[in-house]
Amino acid sequence: MSIVLPTKKVKAEQVNPKRLIIYSKPKAGKTTAFSMLDNNLILDLEGGSGYVDALKVDIPDLKTLLDTGKAIKEAGKPYKYVTVDTVTALESMIMPLAIKLYKATPMGKNFQGDNVTTLPNGAGYLYIRQAFFQVLDFIDTLAPTIILSGHIKDKVVDDDGEMVMAANIDLTGKMKSLICANADAIGYMYRKGSKAILSFKNTDDVTCGARPVHLRDQEIVLTEMNKEVLTNNWDKIFV
Repeated sequence: MSIVLPTKKVKAEQVNPKRLIIYSKPKAGKTTAFSMLDNNLILDLEGGSGYVDALKVDIPDLKTLLDTGKAIKEAGKPYKYVTVDTVTALESMIMPLAIKLYKATPMGKNFQGDNVTTLPNGAGYLYIRQAFFQVLDFIDTLAPTIILSGHIKDKVVDDDGEMVMAANIDLTGKMKSLICANADAIGYMYRKGSKAILSFKNTDDVTCGARPVHLRDQEIVLTEMNKEVLTNNWDKIFV
């Protein structure tokens, strides 16, 4: 095969994020915002969408998640966006698959437990990660854009002798760094009065960032209540 090397800059092929992570403290308004995004199917893993009108499916367990994904494919993948609400709950939900993966190995064939994290020396977390990303890879095939909603993990860190709070996605160990590395944009949502603001500003205290130029180092008012009317600015996220 002959390789043709470029002689000038190749134009960007992608503008909007294909995998977007949005995380916040509980009750910051993520699910409400997701319900306002046109043609967005919410996979509700925590039962948090009961108070909003939305395209949504309740997902109580891994089997329901996989069956829903199969149904989406059989329907011709009609959704432009699929949101996992929340990816934090997904980590707990994939335990049966992690056990199955471990039992498929020579050392795990006689395993009778119900939690691989009890394995000595933290060996079980390997199978948790394998199961998590196997399911996430499957979800990636369900729509052009995948949104992962997550909870915040407040971590106390020492900064030149001062104690500060660092906001990070609530996932176990290496899972957080791996999922962030594979995301096109990571936004931290916080409330300020009647506004839900999505920040892509990366700091020492908050894990954020974006590859798309229009999101890089930006803060965007995602939803705002004005005179009892809730509006959204998803068109600033997906231009």
